[in-house]
Amino acid sequence: MAAPLLLRGVPVLRLRLHHQVRLAAGLLSVRRRPWCAAAESANRGEDASAADKNASVLSVREPPKYHRWDDPDYRKWKDMEEEILRDVEPVVMLTKEILHSDRYGDGERLTAEDERAVMEKLLAFHPHAEDKIGCGLDSIMVDRHPQFRHSRCLFVVRTDGGWIDFSYQKCLRAYIRDKYPSYAERFIREHFKR
Repeated sequence: MAAPLLLRGVPVLRLRLHHQVRLAAGLLSVRRRPWCAAAESANRGEDASAADKNASVLSVREPPKYHRWDDPDYRKWKDMEEEILRDVEPVVMLTKEILHSDRYGDGERLTAEDERAVMEKLLAFHPHAEDKIGCGLDSIMVDRHPQFRHSRCLFVVRTDGGWIDFSYQKCLRAYIRDKYPSYAERFIREHFKR
């Protein structure tokens, strides 16, 4: 039973060996397809060897536009990006810890220390902070979003007993736009989803 299985591969091996011998002898020239249609159409009318055609397809006329450290604008951007990250990262870490750890259960009010940090570093920068606070701020709590039940978020509990959610990412975006106006949009585009 094993012999017929072994013999099935013999013609394929023989064909491969024959193909390699012909390539080595130079009898078969391999024609490579260019990487784009523009390169193919540019090379059709030329009277050159296959090697010249392949070399012209693979040559680069303009250097790639990668950011380089020797570019002063790129270095300045990277320095500012690091500064913004150092500034924002502690607030992001605190917020994620509040939302995703077991420190607070659903519907639980934040401690005075966490509430003060969220008020000063997040809610104060929300684009609609006055509307969110409304008649007055009683506390801040963590709970499930009413529409998106798998998502936990921060809520402002008003003095009249009403409560409304607020996005910590909107707060951070507004903070970055306010403090780093020249670099804000690029930073937000590269580091924030949506």
